[in-house]
Amino acid sequence: MGNTNKKILIVEDDKDFLFILQESLKKEGFSVIISENGRDGLAKAEKEKPDLIILDILMPAMDGYEVAEKIKEKNISAKVIFLTNLKDLDSMSKALEIIPSDYIIKSDMPVGKIVEEVKKKLEIV
Repeated sequence: MGNTNKKILIVEDDKDFLFILQESLKKEGFSVIISENGRDGLAKAEKEKPDLIILDILMPAMDGYEVAEKIKEKNISAKVIFLTNLKDLDSMSKALEIIPSDYIIKSDMPVGKIVEEVKKKLEIV
């Protein structure tokens, strides 16, 4: 799997899941930046200028909704995928109203499929 030259920021507080997803994306040639909370994730989004941000919703120090609002306010051009275990329509609607994004339920999709969704979002298929 060649280098895609695409930079991905994962903002996720589940350390085990974060590690597995990070390693899976690295194996596909992506440059991966990680953050375990929303506030740090937003700072890294501003500094690192990723092509894609994978964003959990329920996190400490600023939730995913707040991060998405700030991304929009600051005109950060990265594409966004919300990756969460919140399955209710209200959560999904709220996320999609804030910023154009995809919404993936973590528990419903194996990591390999998440990587495929990332490739689709970045048009690397």
